[in-house]
Amino acid sequence: MATLDGKPVSTDDLLSLALTNLGHFTTFRVDSDGTVRGLTRHLDRLVRDCSAVFGVALDTELVRDFVRQELAGYELPRVVRVTVHDPGADMGRPADANEPRVMVSTRPASGPPVTPLRTLSVAFERDLPHVKHVGLFGALHARRTAQMAGYGDAVFTDRDGRLAEGVTWNVGFIDRDGAVLWPRTGALPGVTMALLREYAGSVEHRDDDVSLDRAAGMAAAFATNASIGVRPLAGIDGNAFAVEHPVLGRLRERYLSIPGEAL
Repeated sequence: MATLDGKPVSTDDLLSLALTNLGHFTTFRVDSDGTVRGLTRHLDRLVRDCSAVFGVALDTELVRDFVRQELAGYELPRVVRVTVHDPGADMGRPADANEPRVMVSTRPASGPPVTPLRTLSVAFERDLPHVKHVGLFGALHARRTAQMAGYGDAVFTDRDGRLAEGVTWNVGFIDRDGAVLWPRTGALPGVTMALLREYAGSVEHRDDDVSLDRAAGMAAAFATNASIGVRPLAGIDGNAFAVEHPVLGRLRERYLSIPGEAL
């Protein structure tokens, strides 16, 4: 089930989202105690992206109310997606789309993935990579390409051959000195990535350019998002990575120890 501004969503409410595809969203996990890691960051993302896409402010207290209402009666933990779109949007006049509404949908939360992820590099750059928007065709086509080739997912390279991000996740690398490197450009500023940097402890984090050739020399690599936390990458293309690197263990422990915020 999904709701729009707290009411059951109708087919008409979804038509513009399906046919015009103008909107943005964020996804987070609500743990069994009703808290969310990085909730403030997710709400800040919605505010920032609503301004970028629709040019208007978003009331985050209403968003929280709608999420709490949608979760009522469900057993936690659960994954929540908040999608902001204007049901009146028209393809011929996107400039008139300035009355966005809040759709909330949920699904059961699974445990962390237990298998490392094998990835295929695919040349692709998202439109407006700093916005978590609903334009997913190119990204999902890249994922399909990777899966048809026998891989679990795709990781994107830009026009200069630099690694940027995964389909629905950030990618990080651990160099031979144990430092964590994050691609410098072309990636969505992920909430899980930001939390790992905020709660870094003794682990060094820095932004850098990572080509495929440079990635091949890394000690380890991993994917991050709010649903999976920290997931090791088994490899990119034909290059394999260590999946039990000690820094990976520290990142996972750090992430799981981050206190959640109450809805």
